[in-house]
Amino acid sequence: METRKHLAAERKKTCNCAQAVIATYADLAGIDEETAMALGNAFGSGMGNMEGTCGALTGAAIVVGLVTRDKLRSRKVMSKIMTEFQARNGATQCKLLKGVGTGQVLRSCEGCVADASELLEQQLF
Repeated sequence: METRKHLAAERKKTCNCAQAVIATYADLAGIDEETAMALGNAFGSGMGNMEGTCGALTGAAIVVGLVTRDKLRSRKVMSKIMTEFQARNGATQCKLLKGVGTGQVLRSCEGCVADASELLEQQLF
């Protein structure tokens, strides 16, 4: 499969990070784009307040669950994605990635979406 990470990053301009990832892989996850966007509504900005996990990662987790339909495999795949994302970017929490409280931005939202998408593709497609 040709990478879709650039498409996902481009989508970020019109939606939140979770929606960008879910909508980019909606066809492979067996859902329509409208459903993908609805699934990601509450996961932007680290679940709405920047305190939670990066929305791009939560979007990837939703896609993993829809594609694998298997709890154990989903956990294993998502663990690998989280570990690699942390190694690349220095954090998985939205607030830390955006530099809130530290003043040091670790990764742009578009970069987080591209990274989560690339890692998702490596693990599933």
